[in-house]
Amino acid sequence: MNILVINGPNLNFLGIREKDIYGVQDYDTLLGMIAEKGKEKGCQIEVFQSNHEGAIIDRIQDAYSDGTEGIVINPGAYTHYSYAIHDALASVSMPKIEIHISDITKREAFRSISVTKAACDGQIYGHGLEGYLMAIDEICELIGKK
Repeated sequence: MNILVINGPNLNFLGIREKDIYGVQDYDTLLGMIAEKGKEKGCQIEVFQSNHEGAIIDRIQDAYSDGTEGIVINPGAYTHYSYAIHDALASVSMPKIEIHISDITKREAFRSISVTKAACDGQIYGHGLEGYLMAIDEICELIGKK
């Protein structure tokens, strides 16, 4: 299985930004957790991070033809207003799970709105970095059902 994990803006600042919300574990810790999960599941996992909306859209579009079988995406703040990322996600047919580290339903009102969720097969939030591992499990299950 080939899985793509996409991280949007500011995720590369884990462990630096708003530690009371996102925790003290840094981005390298997340990458290590994802790599270990890939070994456990016996799948290839590529992680892509960008602070730029267009780069995220380009990577989603590339997934259409590069052998990607499933996408886990944390669009960051783009979750709440990027119809362009929504449209890119909607244009690729592989399973997609949206992930958020914090509980977006218990934060500022604007964060409870996800315009990208509708283009995904599911959403996981509020489980910290462990949510990524849950999302990978769910993607693997969805790929297996295809």
